Amino acid sequence: MTTVLVCDDAPQQRQTIVRAVSAIPGVERVTAAGSGEEVLARFPIERPDLVLMDVRMPGIGGVEASRRLVASYPEAAVVMLTMGEDPDGVARAVSGGARGYVAKDASREEVAATVALSLATTRDGVGGRAPRVRPAGAPPSLTEREQQVLDGMSRGKSNAEIGRELYLSEDTVKTHARRLFRKLAAADRAQAVALGFRWGFLR
Repeated sequence: MTTVLVCDDAPQQRQTIVRAVSAIPGVERVTAAGSGEEVLARFPIERPDLVLMDVRMPGIGGVEASRRLVASYPEAAVVMLTMGEDPDGVARAVSGGARGYVAKDASREEVAATVALSLATTRDGVGGRAPRVRPAGAPPSLTEREQQVLDGMSRGKSNAEIGRELYLSEDTVKTHARRLFRKLAAADRAQAVALGFRWGFLR
């Protein structure tokens, strides 16, 4: 039985996501939680196939909850839920083990595709750890600076912080970031980090 646990502290938003996921073919059971703490308490008992975790929540929050969950249960498949205004939070979650993210206002088709991909990689995993799915085609070629900027993004660093680490101006970091986004076909930092993990640029 394929099960999904949806975690969001806003009841109305939570139920909207639950309904969308429940309509996906192959998903037989969807449960809901209102906090990261609740997910950590329930996961070892329920063992859902996938956890959809809101990035911003009271308490420990989705980013930390995701990190703790994957650290304790490496087989856990976590996808972050975001409104799109927190790419750094998603990037931190992905670097901590989340599989990726999906926007809360995504279409039903987009949600279904994200859930289906996450479930497929979980089933195909070796030793309980699902592989990261690489995009089709040959990997793009990144310069050393682009790789360094991507690494900084994966650690949740701002452009200014990355610049200080690399002794570059913030504008120069932004230039490298724009080129990086084009090469990865990424819309934002969070997607760049997710694709960086999938291509094997980040580990």
